[in-house]
Amino acid sequence: MKLDYLILALKNLRHRGIRSWLTLLGIFIGVTAVVSLMSLGAGLQAAVGAQFGVSSTQALTIQAGGLNSFGAPGSGVVNPLTRGDAIEIEKLSTVEFATPRNIETIKIEFNDKVVFGNALSINDRKEQEMYETMDLEATQGRMLQSGDFGKVIIGSSLADGGKNGFDEDIVPGKTILVQDKKFKVIGVLKKMGSFTIDGIVFMYDDDLNGLMNYGDDVDIIVVKVKDKDLMDKAVEEISKLLRERRGVKVGEEDFEISTPESMLETVNSILGGVQAFIIIIASISILVGAIGIVNTMTTSVLERRKEIGIMKAIGAKNSQVFMQFFFVSGMLGLMGGLVGVVLGTLIGVIGVMGINSFLGAELSPAIDFVLIGGTLIGSFVIGAVAGIVPAMNAAKQNPVEALRG
Repeated sequence: MKLDYLILALKNLRHRGIRSWLTLLGIFIGVTAVVSLMSLGAGLQAAVGAQFGVSSTQALTIQAGGLNSFGAPGSGVVNPLTRGDAIEIEKLSTVEFATPRNIETIKIEFNDKVVFGNALSINDRKEQEMYETMDLEATQGRMLQSGDFGKVIIGSSLADGGKNGFDEDIVPGKTILVQDKKFKVIGVLKKMGSFTIDGIVFMYDDDLNGLMNYGDDVDIIVVKVKDKDLMDKAVEEISKLLRERRGVKVGEEDFEISTPESMLETVNSILGGVQAFIIIIASISILVGAIGIVNTMTTSVLERRKEIGIMKAIGAKNSQVFMQFFFVSGMLGLMGGLVGVVLGTLIGVIGVMGINSFLGAELSPAIDFVLIGGTLIGSFVIGAVAGIVPAMNAAKQNPVEALRG
């Protein structure tokens, strides 16, 4: 019996053509916005997570706060961190190691072309710890080893002639000019999906300091905690130590300590706020669509008064008339949801492909089948609920009066 109502509903939708599609518009737009936003949100969260460049759950980063210039993290601050800070931090009971890093904007020359990029310093006594913490490995050549002064490793995007601005691949064995000084490329890193890491030059600290002359100043200190359960205690100990060394009180800290999780939580909270706002707007659109269904079904009842009268005259029950109109309104909602799901998923897939192209990442589109199923069921329910009053009006029609009308 329910299948008969469904078949009749589909026939009614087909006969109403353009009016049915216009009625679907509000629900279609709302569902498209929700599904595409959820897919893009998941892709953005994964992309942002890849940008931090620190994969270990036991790692945290410290950078100076204050008056920042436009540049690398920790650069241009009023009171920068120092190598002495890193040495003292490493003495703490919760810390496995602490390594200072400097990020500098550099001029790179290759194939008679010049581009500007970033260089990241590597401590020549703790390179293995840094590779492990940042999950770095070479896909071509090898990593820097003790004594490799005058040599560099580069990110995958910087090595790619189609992306690096040099119109030629940079492979191990080639020589590049950094700040007009020759350096031999000995390795190319695996793709990280981070535009920062994939486009950077890694060199030993003494080499970078010789080029940029930053002395004892440090942009970032990377700390690996002995155990992830000690993370909170380590943050507390480091904060206390740096307050003493920098002469600041609690609440007046001119430095920031961040974990990958805390950074990701901050970004996720921002994305969550944006998603909530869009969902509110999409809900308004769906509400407008539901009102459109009420209007369409009310008009349909008025137009089909004689048909309803004939149905009831030949024995149709009130419940049968009600179910026919109820299913039509439900199918209107379902069709709007179905079109919205298809288009929203397509937008999400294209969006993730765009993120991959922009960042050089390899993210897979996230298709949430639970969300899709829930959306389709919800669309049908919204349409059906919107059609209850018109369906009740149809069921209450007096057959004699309906035939006269």
